[in-house]
Amino acid sequence: MAVSLKSAGSEKTSKLIAQYGCGTVKFTGTEEALYERHLLFDNIVDASQVTLRERFEAVARSVRDILSQRWIRTEQTYDRENPKRVYYLSIEFLLGRSLANNIENLLLDPITKQFIKEKNLDWLGLLEQEPDAGLGNGGLGRLAACFLDSMATMQLPAMGYGLRYEYGMFKQSIKNGWQQERPDHWLRRPDPWQILRPRDSVEVKLNCSFNIAGGKLHAEVGKPSSLFGIPRDLPIVGYGGRTINSLRLWVAAVPDYFDFQEFSHGDFVGALAEKLAAETLTRVLYPDDSTSRGQALRFVQEYFLVACSLADIVRRFRRGNADWRALPEKVAIQLNDTHPTMAVAELMRILLDEAKLGWDEAWDLTRKTLAYTNHTLLPEALEKWPVEWFEKLLPRHLEIIFEINRRLLDDVRTRFPSDEGRVARISLIEEGANKHVRMANLAIVGSHSTNGVAAIHSQLLRTTTVKDLAEAFPERFNNKTNGVTPRRWLLLANPALARTITDAIGDGWITDLSQLSKLKPLAGDKSFRGSFRAATCETKSHFANWLKSTSGETVDPDTIFDCQIKRIHEYKRQLLNALRIVVLYNRMREHPGLEMAPRTFFFAGKAAPAYHLAKLIIKFINNLAATIDGDPAMRGRLKVVFLPEYNVSLAERLIPASDVSNQISTAGFEASGTSNMKFMMNGALTIGTRDGATIEMAQEAGEGNFFLFGLTAQQVADSRNWYNPHWHYDNEPETRAALDLIFSDHFSRPEPGIFEPLRDTLLTHGDYYMHLADLKSYLEADRRLVELYGNPEEWVRKAILNVAGSGKFSSDRTISQYAGEIWNAKPCPVN
Repeated sequence: MAVSLKSAGSEKTSKLIAQYGCGTVKFTGTEEALYERHLLFDNIVDASQVTLRERFEAVARSVRDILSQRWIRTEQTYDRENPKRVYYLSIEFLLGRSLANNIENLLLDPITKQFIKEKNLDWLGLLEQEPDAGLGNGGLGRLAACFLDSMATMQLPAMGYGLRYEYGMFKQSIKNGWQQERPDHWLRRPDPWQILRPRDSVEVKLNCSFNIAGGKLHAEVGKPSSLFGIPRDLPIVGYGGRTINSLRLWVAAVPDYFDFQEFSHGDFVGALAEKLAAETLTRVLYPDDSTSRGQALRFVQEYFLVACSLADIVRRFRRGNADWRALPEKVAIQLNDTHPTMAVAELMRILLDEAKLGWDEAWDLTRKTLAYTNHTLLPEALEKWPVEWFEKLLPRHLEIIFEINRRLLDDVRTRFPSDEGRVARISLIEEGANKHVRMANLAIVGSHSTNGVAAIHSQLLRTTTVKDLAEAFPERFNNKTNGVTPRRWLLLANPALARTITDAIGDGWITDLSQLSKLKPLAGDKSFRGSFRAATCETKSHFANWLKSTSGETVDPDTIFDCQIKRIHEYKRQLLNALRIVVLYNRMREHPGLEMAPRTFFFAGKAAPAYHLAKLIIKFINNLAATIDGDPAMRGRLKVVFLPEYNVSLAERLIPASDVSNQISTAGFEASGTSNMKFMMNGALTIGTRDGATIEMAQEAGEGNFFLFGLTAQQVADSRNWYNPHWHYDNEPETRAALDLIFSDHFSRPEPGIFEPLRDTLLTHGDYYMHLADLKSYLEADRRLVELYGNPEEWVRKAILNVAGSGKFSSDRTISQYAGEIWNAKPCPVN
C-alpha cells in the first residue's frame, strides 16, 4: 500500500494537498515515493543495509520536500505584498529536534502513523537519531525558538537571524559526581533541515587580518581583511502549515584563496591562517569567557552576526523600497538581549556611509527601527566591551559610538544640570584605567523600545538596574511577559494530557491558549479529574520506562516527581533545594518511623566550564544522591537523581511527568523564567519564591494553588546590609544539623573537605543569595505541599486549575503584544 498525501481521503487532507502543492506525490510505498527515493539516492546503499540514522534522514528530507513549495510561496508573498517585516536577532536559538515538531505543525500526523505502521518502524528510535540542534544553551535561546514558532503560527512576516555553530555548548556527562565536558559535535552527520544559500553571502570587513605564531591565532591590527557570511536557512513551520518562515544562520568563511607564496615556502599552516580564523569564529557556541582570548572571540562573533544580518535586512528592504525614509515603516529589528547591540552602530554606519544620510535623519531612522529586550538584572550579564577592541577592530563603529555618546551627554546635562553622577552612569563609556562600552546603555539609547520579560523584572529594570536611563527616556520602557509555545510544550510533549484537554474543550486551545480557562469549572468534575489523573500516571510511567531503557536508572512513578531543571547558578539556588533534601534525610534518619510520602527529586542542568562553585554544587547533588541510595532505610522513600545532558528533548520528557516544579531563585534575580510556565501548562504544582513570572503565574491560577515562600525582592534588598547567615545557623536547629552533616564529610567520606567551599559560600562569605534566610520558609511550604499530596482529589483539582490558569503564558500572547505595541507588524497570510 502506498502512503500518499491523498490516501487518507479526508477533506482536511485534500486541503493540505492543495496547500503544500504536492499533487499526487506519494510519501512512501513505491520506488518513486519521496521516502524511498531519498533512502536510495541520498545514501546509495542497499535497502537491507540501511541504518536507523539513514532512515531518519530520508524521513526528514521527505517532510522537507512536502513543505518546500509552501516555504517558497511564503517568501514570494512577502516580496509581492511588501509588508512590514520583523527580524529577530539572537546569539542563540535553542530549537531542540525538528522532525516531530514539523510533522505536528504540518498536520501530517495521520500520514506519519500510517507510514510507521506500514514500514514497521521503530519511530521513537528513529526520532532519537536527530540530535538537539547545538544553537543555544538556556532560556534565552529557547524563548527565541518559541517566538519563531508563534510568529509563523500567527502568520507574521518574520525571520530569525543567528549563527550556525559547528559545536554546541558542550556534552555533559557525570564522572565520580563531577561534571565532565566534551564537544557537542551536533553536525557530525548532515542536518537535513538546513539549506545552503551561497548567493546571499555577505562580506564583513575587519580592520585586522590573522596569522599564526607559536601555534596560536593572532590578529594583526591595521591590516584590513574580509570574512564572508554564508547563510543556511531552516524552515520555521507555523501550526497548520500556512506560513513557513525562515531562521537564517550565518557561517564564517574566507574568499576562495590562500597565500600560495607561504604555502610554496613550506608554511602550510600559516597559508591557511585566515581560513582557520573564519572557521574558529562560528565553531563554538559561547567560547570560554574566563579568558581575554575567549572574550575577544565572543566580541567578533557578535559583530559578525550583526554585520551579516543587517546587510541581508537592508538588501531585502531595498528590493522593494527606494526611499530610505521608509525603513521604520517596513523593517522592525528586535535585539534579543545585549549580544546584537552593535546593530545600533552598524545601522548608523550603513545609513551614514552607504546611504549618505545626514546624522539626524540616520539617528531617527535607527532608533525607530531597532527595539531591545533586556533579559537580566545581573550586572555581570550586562555586557561591556573594551574600547581598545573597537579601536583595533572596528574603528568606524567607535567613532559613531563616541558621537552618539557626546550628543547623549550634552542632552543629559541640559535636562539634569549639575548632576555629573547621573551623566557618568548614563554614559555609553565606562571610564577607568581600561575604558569599556556599555552595551546595554547603547541598546537603550539607540532604540525606541526597551522591554523587560516579566512585570517584576521590568519594574526592577526601571527602578534599579538602569534607573537613570529610565528616568531620561521613560516612554521607551515597557513589559512583555515571556511565554512558551503550547504546540511543542503541551501538544507534542504531553499527548496524553493534550488528548484529555481536547476531549473536554475541543482543540481551539492549540492556537488560542486562553481557551484553557474553560477547564476551570471542570476542576470540580470527578470524571474529568479521573481522566486528568490517568493522563498524568500514563506520562509518568512512560518517562520512568524511557529513563530505565536509556540510562539504567530506575525510578518509581508512584512517588512524587519533584523537579528543578535549569542552568546551574548560585542565584537559581539548586543548593537550597539540596539543603531541603538534607533536612528531610536527617528527619528520616532520626525518626525511622516518620510517615512521609515517597519522593523522587530530579535535578538537571549544566554549569559553565569556568564556574567552579556551580560545578561543586553538581558534585554535591550527586554525592547526596549516592549517599541516599546507599542507605537501606531510604529505599522506596527518598531518591535523588541528577540527569546529565539537560536539553530540550530531555525537558520534553521530564516536564510533562513532573508533579512539582521548583522555582526558587533569590527574589529579584530571575528575569522571568520559562520552564516555570511549561511545568504549569502540564499540571505540575509550583513551589517557589515571588520572583520572575512566577508572581504572575500565581495571580492567574490563584496563590492558593501555589506554594510560595521566602523573602520578596524588596525584603532581599532591604536586608542586604545587615543579613547574617550565622543567625540562622545558631537559631534554627534543622539548618545547623544539615550544615553540620555536610561539613562532617558525611556525603564525602572518600574526599574529606571537598565541600568546604560550600561553608565559605553559606557562612564565611555571607550567603549572598540568602539560601539560609529562605530555608525554613521553604521547608514549611514543602510541608504544605506533601500534606496536599495526601489528598489526591484536591491535588488534582489544583493541578487542573494550574493548567486552566496557564493561558496567559503562551508565546502567541507575548508575540501579539510585541507586534501590536512595539513592531506595528500585521499578519501577511500566504495564499
